[in-house]
Amino acid sequence: MTPRFQYTKATQEDIQQLGYILEQCFIMSSGDSETYVKRIGLENFRVIYSEQKLAGGLAIIPMGQWWGGQSVTMAGIAAVGIAPEYRGEGTAIALMENTLHELSDREIPISVLYPATQRLYRKAGYEQAGSCCVWEIESESILIRQPSLALTPVISENYAIFHELYQQQAKFTHGYLDRHPAIWEGLIPASNSEIVYGYLIGDQDQPQGYIIFSQERIKDDSVLRIRDWSILSNAAVQTFWSFIANHRSQIDKVRWKSSVTDALTLMLPEQAATIRNQDRWMLRIVDVCKALEARGYPPGVEAELHLEIQDELLTANNGKFTLSVTNGKGKVTKGGKGELQLDIKGLAPLYTGLFTPRQLQLMGKLQATETALLTATQIFASESPWMMDFF
Repeated sequence: MTPRFQYTKATQEDIQQLGYILEQCFIMSSGDSETYVKRIGLENFRVIYSEQKLAGGLAIIPMGQWWGGQSVTMAGIAAVGIAPEYRGEGTAIALMENTLHELSDREIPISVLYPATQRLYRKAGYEQAGSCCVWEIESESILIRQPSLALTPVISENYAIFHELYQQQAKFTHGYLDRHPAIWEGLIPASNSEIVYGYLIGDQDQPQGYIIFSQERIKDDSVLRIRDWSILSNAAVQTFWSFIANHRSQIDKVRWKSSVTDALTLMLPEQAATIRNQDRWMLRIVDVCKALEARGYPPGVEAELHLEIQDELLTANNGKFTLSVTNGKGKVTKGGKGELQLDIKGLAPLYTGLFTPRQLQLMGKLQATETALLTATQIFASESPWMMDFF
C-alpha cells in the first residue's frame, strides 16, 4: 500500500508550486518566494506530497550555533508552509517528522526554528530554548554624546568585512548563530526602496565593532532600525551610543535586537529603554550524544551527570546516558544511574540554559535527585541564551 505522505528533496519542477504556497502562507508579494529560494538554495528545500499532490514544504538552513564557546552543527528550519486545503490532516507533523529523521540520518546534533504555532513543534520534540528581543529607546533619552573611537562608513553589501567581528562576539554569546551566507545576505534588502548603512567602529586595521542600520518613517515617528551590530570593547559601546544619539535631530526612536537582559542598556544614564517585542525560538536535540559532546562547558567544572531520556520519535535518544564534564568538554557514555529524568523536549531548555534545572523541575519538565539538580546547575550555568537573527 502506498503511504499517504511522500517526503522528498524539492526539484526545480516543485519550486513554482511551493513558492505559490509559501507566498500564500507568509503573505508575501508575488515573486518574493523566488528571491528567497535563490538565497537559501534549491538544494536546501524539502517538499511533502499528499496522495501524489504537493501539499507543502520547508527549508533546512545548514548553520552552526554557539554554545559554551563551541560552534555546534545545527539545522535551521524555515519557511514551513502547508497549502490551506491540506491543513488539519496531519501534513505539517508528517513533514516535520520526516525532516527530523533526515537530520538524524545526517548526524546533525541540533535543530532550531521560530514557531508560528508552538503546539505543532512540541509534538515534534522542540521546546523553548532562547529569545530574540527588539528593544526601543527615544533618541533624546540616550544622553551619551562623546564618541571614544572613529567611525568609518563601509559598503554593507560586502558582509565579509563584518564576518570576523561578528564571530568574535558570537563565540562568547550563548545561542548566537554561526551564520549561513543566506543570513548575511538577508541583512541587506533586495529592493532599492530601503537604504542600509554600515559603519566600522574603531581603527580600520583593528576595528572594535560595527553597526548596520536603516531608517524609516512609521506613522508619525522616524525610526533608526539597527539590523546588526557587534561591539567588542567598552570604548566601542561608548561610541555606539554616542553615534546613535547624534541622530536625534532627525530620528525619534531607535530599535535594536538583543537579549532579555541587554548589557548595552547598562551604559545609559536612565532606564529609558524598553522591550518592544520578544520572540522565543525553539530547539530540538536530534542526537543526544553528539549534542552534549559538541558544546562547551564552564572550564572550572568537573562533574558527572546521569540522565535518563525519552524520545518517542528518534528512538536512538531513548535510555540512560552519563555526561562527564572536565576542562570545558563533555564526554557521553550510554548507561548510568538515570538520576535526572526528562523527555527530549525538556532537554532543550536545559541544554541552552534558558531555564535552570530547578525551574524546569517546578514546571514538571524533569525529575531529579537533589544531587543531580545541583550538578546540572553547575554544568549548564550560562547567561540567558539569545540570537540576533530571525529566520
